[in-house]
Amino acid sequence: MIRFTAAAVAALSAAALATSASAQTAPRPDQLAFRELYKELIETNTTLSVGSCTAAAEKMATRLKAAGYGDKDVQIIVPPQDARWGALIADLPGTDAKLKPVMLLAHIDVVEAKRSDWVRDPFTLVEEGGYFYARGASDDKAMAASFTDNMIRYKKEGFKPRRGLRLALTCGEESPDSFNGVEWLLANRPEVMKAEFALNEGAGGRLDAKGERVFLGIQAGEKVYQDYVLTVTNPGGHSSRPVKDNAIYHLAGALSRLGAYDFPIKINQATRFHFERMGPIEGGETGAAMTALAKDPTNSAAAAIVARDPSRNSMMRTTCVATMLNAGHAPNALPQHAEANVNCRILPGEDIQAIRAELEGVFADPAVKVTLVGKPSPVTPPPALTKAILGPAEKVAAKMWPGVPLVPAMSTGATDGRFTNAAGVPTYGLSGMFGDPDGGGTHGLNERIRVRSLYEGRDFLYEVVKLYATQK
Repeated sequence: MIRFTAAAVAALSAAALATSASAQTAPRPDQLAFRELYKELIETNTTLSVGSCTAAAEKMATRLKAAGYGDKDVQIIVPPQDARWGALIADLPGTDAKLKPVMLLAHIDVVEAKRSDWVRDPFTLVEEGGYFYARGASDDKAMAASFTDNMIRYKKEGFKPRRGLRLALTCGEESPDSFNGVEWLLANRPEVMKAEFALNEGAGGRLDAKGERVFLGIQAGEKVYQDYVLTVTNPGGHSSRPVKDNAIYHLAGALSRLGAYDFPIKINQATRFHFERMGPIEGGETGAAMTALAKDPTNSAAAAIVARDPSRNSMMRTTCVATMLNAGHAPNALPQHAEANVNCRILPGEDIQAIRAELEGVFADPAVKVTLVGKPSPVTPPPALTKAILGPAEKVAAKMWPGVPLVPAMSTGATDGRFTNAAGVPTYGLSGMFGDPDGGGTHGLNERIRVRSLYEGRDFLYEVVKLYATQK
């Protein structure tokens, strides 16, 4: 999820021409039908522990076939590792067979949730006080249900896209250490993952504390997650005979130098667009600094002002921070072993091994050994925000929410887009669903999404996907 500062939200609130959250209207018949699909998807448990993505995929496939999709257009693909980890691939062919389709990508697995911790049953859809509550209400069954329902709408109305549409409901995004469906499909069924570009989670709209629409986000690129372990070993000895060659001192010195170090600023297209559009809206010293930095990334004075906000600092540069420590074996002995975990969020396109070498230079101590942890994520530059991508989103947004700006950004988190981008499928976060400033309980307790936001997001995606599928 892309985060923005409280100051930015406040400034945008004053500028945005928005409709109050209190202005509720009765659901249309098609929205009520969509609600039933959404409810069925929500109430199909898809957690790693006891759930089944395959069951959820099969239920969505049944709905697609009932709308007129043939068996050749709808596939349930189940990996041999586990029968519960199935994915749904569904195609609405285009009139120009030479063109690759637009992929509508959403994961249907969800984070674990304990009933005893929640106010409401996390696997029962509850509508209360203008919100839908459930695990996956937002992440990511809101988009999965919207994409599926819109594919049904397109089929029933006889829509003939120039460029085909490919729905991909996948499993494992929330538990990639066990299994990731997108990664598996790209390796084992690459033909079903071919697309001109993909729409994915990663950016929504932002509401202020009063429920006013502040801005609509579009995300291009995401930082790479990578842990490095720092290790120092030493013969140790009796604590009554201390020496300067102490494993803890070596490690502490290295981490102290890391704490004082800033990786160089490297502003990509998405971040530059973000600063360009947010600068004039936010105003003041920070807004002026963002505008200046968008024009000249070497402006160190402007960078220092923008970097005061941790989220924006992270958008401008790779960041590495110590997160865990373990050292020593006895209170009366010199340490024989000292270890720390350093978590890095690396700018897209930067080499993981090059960051390791840069860390070694920062530590400046041959006693500190630096090793990579886990399987490295693929590294690719962020996809381009072209007129063909921005134009349709801006057009539909202007029609639905006049005066609410479209603000590009790079995500400092991670989604399945890291795999599709690396496979040559430019992937953009775009949902049209506006969320509360506190994140709506995503990955936490009592996850929620505003009823209005879900219905509007569905309509936004319906319109914008049509434009993407028909433009030349």
